[in-house]
Amino acid sequence: MDIYTVNPVKVRMKESQKGIIYKSIVAMGFRARQVNDFIKSELNVRMADVIDTGETDTVNFDQIAISREFDRIPKPTFIAMKEMFENKLTYTLPELEDTDKIIK
Repeated sequence: MDIYTVNPVKVRMKESQKGIIYKSIVAMGFRARQVNDFIKSELNVRMADVIDTGETDTVNFDQIAISREFDRIPKPTFIAMKEMFENKLTYTLPELEDTDKIIK
């Protein structure tokens, strides 16, 4: 199993130079959800190929092997943080509309 060490101080210091710590955290959260959805879909595709006998007393070794394979994948949050730290994760912020136009 791979061990991932995340140093939140490095991430905080790196993003504080831009002055957008909160926005970076939100972007990492969105990316983590994307990664999680991808992993779930891959797991569902792989598990669909496994034949289920319907008996609860038997052990399905194919399911166990697939489950162990997916347990080795790092958590989506760690993947998103690593992508942010390595500058692989980029995001753009929508431009705010002028509030005076909305009020009038």
